[in-house]
Amino acid sequence: QVQLVESGGGVVQAGGSLRLSCAASGRTFSSYTMGWFRQAPGKGRDFVAAMSGRGGTTRYADSVNGRFTISGDTAKNTVYLQMNSLKLEDTAVYYCAAAGYGSAWSQYLSESRYNYWGQGTQVTVSS
Repeated sequence: QVQLVESGGGVVQAGGSLRLSCAASGRTFSSYTMGWFRQAPGKGRDFVAAMSGRGGTTRYADSVNGRFTISGDTAKNTVYLQMNSLKLEDTAVYYCAAAGYGSAWSQYLSESRYNYWGQGTQVTVSS
């Protein structure tokens, strides 16, 4: 079983950048497909990005493609979400999640596929 702790959230001006971290413990993140989701006030939790913990495959929501990058550092057992060119609509609580292998990639775009979640970190983009 893996435990996940997010950090790196904060307040940033539109057009700025932030890097979120997701520190894994208990098991290495390479044992999982890792995802980032976000939840804006009054809305459901939406897919942002995902990657195979083994490396190679990544997926992004259309709204962040080209601006956000998901990556991992096996030595630190940490997954990152680099967020550039931030927009007001990126304001949300961001969650890191882990899911076991074996599903089609389309399933990893859904929060229901993920078994383990962090507590979330707030990102606020100001004008």
